[in-house]
Amino acid sequence: MISAIQWIRKGAAAQHPEKFKLDEKEYEQVTQAAAARLGEAKQDLAEAQKGAMEIDSDDSEAEEDNDMRQYDLGKSVEEENDDDDEELIGTGATKFMNRKDLAYYQNEAEDPYITLKNGEEEMEEMEELQVLPTDNMLMAVKTEDDVSQLEIYVYEREEDNLYVHHDIMLPSFPLCLEWLDFHTGSKAGQEGAGNYVAIGTFEPDIEIWNVDVIDAMLPQTILGRGPGEDADGKKKKKSKKANDKYHVDAIMDMSWNKQHRNFLLSSSADKTVKLWDLSTSTCVQSYNHHTDKVQAVAWNPVEATAFVSGAYDKLVCVLDARSPGQVTHWKLNSDVESIVWDIHNPTNFYVATEDGMVQYFDVRAAANGAGGKALFTLQAHDGAVSALDVNPLIPNCIATGSTDKMVKVWNTANNRPSMVTSRNFELGHVFSAKFCPDEPLELALSGSNGKLHVWDMKSNAGVRQAYGIA
Repeated sequence: MISAIQWIRKGAAAQHPEKFKLDEKEYEQVTQAAAARLGEAKQDLAEAQKGAMEIDSDDSEAEEDNDMRQYDLGKSVEEENDDDDEELIGTGATKFMNRKDLAYYQNEAEDPYITLKNGEEEMEEMEELQVLPTDNMLMAVKTEDDVSQLEIYVYEREEDNLYVHHDIMLPSFPLCLEWLDFHTGSKAGQEGAGNYVAIGTFEPDIEIWNVDVIDAMLPQTILGRGPGEDADGKKKKKSKKANDKYHVDAIMDMSWNKQHRNFLLSSSADKTVKLWDLSTSTCVQSYNHHTDKVQAVAWNPVEATAFVSGAYDKLVCVLDARSPGQVTHWKLNSDVESIVWDIHNPTNFYVATEDGMVQYFDVRAAANGAGGKALFTLQAHDGAVSALDVNPLIPNCIATGSTDKMVKVWNTANNRPSMVTSRNFELGHVFSAKFCPDEPLELALSGSNGKLHVWDMKSNAGVRQAYGIA
């Protein structure tokens, strides 16, 4: 399944991505991270096995000896190595795998089967990995057979071609991702813009990866406590007690501030929203205005310090990041699935809920901390509205996706929403729908069957008619 997707606008990616090079410091970090995760896994396994019946070790050893004799596996590793050494002395490579027709060349230049030399290989690889300024990229977090990874796609619009450019393995099931261009981690303080993605998973830490690096083994930085040990050398224990420094449960959503570019908001199942300073990779503020897991969070596109959040306590809250105690809230009838500000009317926002509804609110219609009535309420789907996005280039155009497997486009002009078109793209439960930031009528979609689809909405007559497109 693909749980979340995100576009990368044209020109944001490096034209020639760099290859990851592991130095001694990074090697040490990889080793420590692997050891920490192995320790956690062993601890979890020990706890799961606690109280279980012990297996008769004597019987199992006897059975193992019988199996080893049956397959002639009774020799130790040292004995096998000694036998191999004796067999290979004076025989050369012709005895390898009992093949006498194999030839070994110590110098690659003499090998007739190596037709591409190092320089040619590098040039060919650079051409394959090149990202053109006209290319959009798409990111998708995918899980298949308990293996999770981030896939970075290149979308060649003229050829209608979408292919995986490179991927990154992830340590846990991913729930959300957010693109950002602010240099962080070891690159903090560098001038210009970068190409990064923040990934939230069932783990309480947020990993930020450099998308312009191929075969990366380490994230650029980690927001949270991270794996490892405490300052006193003791192994960390998984604590579920919320605090002001880091999350202690799954990361549900994130929002990057495009005006104050060093700020990232995150919402979590630990019932908190946290504000991170990307220049130092630390939490600078924690918000506790919800009483259940916080499903969605989003910065306002115009008011740089205002944000909205929605949770499973059926509350939507708007507040200024500088004043955590001053909260305006709206009480809904169902759990919040997603929230999106209307970039064309930045005092308004859309809320999608688990009961299939989409509501549209104006933050100005509030008094004494209580939000006003919705400008409209739309029964959009028969199932939960698990995907919602506002077209950044065309006013009054929103898209919704649902667990009912349908994708719908709505015209919300004059606060009287009407359905423009509805499609089933055979994606299973639709989990994500994102409009392209560079093309007004391209919509990326993903769902439970693990496929990514880009829908060119210009091909739909109803869409062309509704928005006056020839």
